[in-house]
Amino acid sequence: MLVVPEAEPGTCIGFDFGTRRIGMAVGEARLQSATPAGIAINHNGTPDWTTIDAVMDQWQPTDLVVGWPLTEAGEMQEITHHVKGFIKRLAQRYALPVHKADERFSSMAAQQELQQLRASGQRKRKTSHADVDTLAAALILESWFTMRSPK
Repeated sequence: MLVVPEAEPGTCIGFDFGTRRIGMAVGEARLQSATPAGIAINHNGTPDWTTIDAVMDQWQPTDLVVGWPLTEAGEMQEITHHVKGFIKRLAQRYALPVHKADERFSSMAAQQELQQLRASGQRKRKTSHADVDTLAAALILESWFTMRSPK
């Protein structure tokens, strides 16, 4: 049996799944950096696929990375089951590899980073929930890049 090595990821889209909003970020694996790419509304468990499709069409990713919500102790939460369904739908819809990345504390880290930017004057406008969600998606993606890179 021929084993084909897994291709190195190129452009990746990261997702921070939430019951109201799904934060999205785009990043380059070789640069190990990501930037916010907007949000998709999640209405009663149905993501705004039109918005997600537009991001997918714009960036043509090789891989998708979804934040995997666990408790502090590393156990699954109620939302983890919803994320599992979202991962399944992403894989079916786009036929791309979908990876899970530990997202513990990503939203908290995003909030802290945004507060620091405001305090330093680098950010003028008030921070919204969408800002936190998209920055959390970028942090999740960058964390996944770091976990994959050889030490």
